[in-house]
Amino acid sequence: VAEAACIGIFHPKWDERPVLFVVKKAGADCCADDILDHLRPQIAKWWMPDAVEFVDDIPHTATGKISKKDLRDRFKDYTLA
Repeated sequence: VAEAACIGIFHPKWDERPVLFVVKKAGADCCADDILDHLRPQIAKWWMPDAVEFVDDIPHTATGKISKKDLRDRFKDYTLA
C-alpha cells in the first residue's frame, strides 16, 4: 500500500460506515481481503471498513495532507450494499 484513507460513507441502517480507499504501490498484487485480513487483528471489529476501494490517487491539501473533504466530495454518491 502506497497510501490509504478511510472516510465515513452513508449507510441506511448505521448512518455511516467506514470505507477504506487505497492506492497500491507500483507492482503490488493485493486484494481487499488481504488488506482486511491485515487490519482485523489490529483494530476493533466495529472499526473495520465495510469496503476497500482501490483508487489511482488520493486528494491532498496544499500542505500535503490527505484531503478527506475532497475525498468525500469525490465519493459522495458511493453506496454501501
